Amino acid sequence: MTAGSYSIPEVQRLVATLVASKPGGRIAEIGTSYGDGAAAIAAALPAGATFVTVELDPARAAAARERLAGAAAEVLEGDWRDHLPQRAPFDLVFADGGVGYDRVIDLLAPGGILVKDDLTPGRAVAGDATREALLLDPRVEATELLVTPAMACVVAVRRT
Repeated sequence: MTAGSYSIPEVQRLVATLVASKPGGRIAEIGTSYGDGAAAIAAALPAGATFVTVELDPARAAAARERLAGAAAEVLEGDWRDHLPQRAPFDLVFADGGVGYDRVIDLLAPGGILVKDDLTPGRAVAGDATREALLLDPRVEATELLVTPAMACVVAVRRT
C-alpha cells in the first residue's frame, strides 16, 4: 500500500492522536522506514512519554536517525524481536512492519494500544493471517478502521 517507504498522513494522524492520549507513556514503532511515521509520533509525544523505533534495514535506519536528529526518538537498527521485548511493556505500539503479531501483543501493557496499518479494506478475517492474529486474539479487543478508501488499520487494546 505504501511500497514500504513511508506511512500515509491519515495513519500518521491516527497514531499521533493515540500517542497524545498517553502522557508519560512508553511508545514503540516497528518498522521505522525513513522516519515519516516516527516524526509524527515524536511531534505528538506528551510530557514524560518515551519513544523507541526499530528498523531492520541499515540504510533506512540511518536515514531515519538523520531525519529524527533532535527529536524525542530513539532509533534502533535491527530486528524488533531483538530490541523491544526487554523494553516492554509499552502503552502503544505502531506495527508499521514486521510479523509475529502474537509476539507484538506480548509487548503491550494492560490497556496498551496496538495499531497495524497497510491492510487492504474489505478482506475477510478468515484466511488473512494478520487479521486472524489481531482480530481473533482473546488478549485484545480489536477493530478494523478504514483510514482511506484504499487502506485499513487494525486498532487493538490489550485486555487487563
